[in-house]
Amino acid sequence: MSDKPVHLTTSGPPETILPEFDSRAIRELELASSTSDPVSRREKILSVVAKHPTMLAGWAGVGDTSTPGIEAYMAYRVGYHRGLDALRANSWRGSGYVRWRNASNRGFLRCLAGLAKHARLIGETSEAVRCEQFLIQLDPSGDASHLLK
Repeated sequence: MSDKPVHLTTSGPPETILPEFDSRAIRELELASSTSDPVSRREKILSVVAKHPTMLAGWAGVGDTSTPGIEAYMAYRVGYHRGLDALRANSWRGSGYVRWRNASNRGFLRCLAGLAKHARLIGETSEAVRCEQFLIQLDPSGDASHLLK
């Protein structure tokens, strides 16, 4: 059992907020992501993720810079599964909110939305629908739904 607190709300299920990632690694990812040349940007993001493989925003960045379809799907899938591991390590028990308004949750939510989009592109429609529904369940406020467009 985790020693992390579960945030109970008066309006529904508990909310999980992932801890902030190391600020130096976040800055490194921001610098890599700001590179103007797309090929160089991708290489730099991959280098950051290689050093910080649990950084969910990094996996989302790999997916964002991947060729649409199976390549992006693979990157987002890794980030999604890493995210599930992180959520479970932080008291998430398979239900409850993981909201976009908390910046530390955004890497996971981006990976989930990217997985949905690229599952649809490769013909995995049932997986795409499950991921879309999961995203809405995690953040029913609609704040993360822009990721699906």
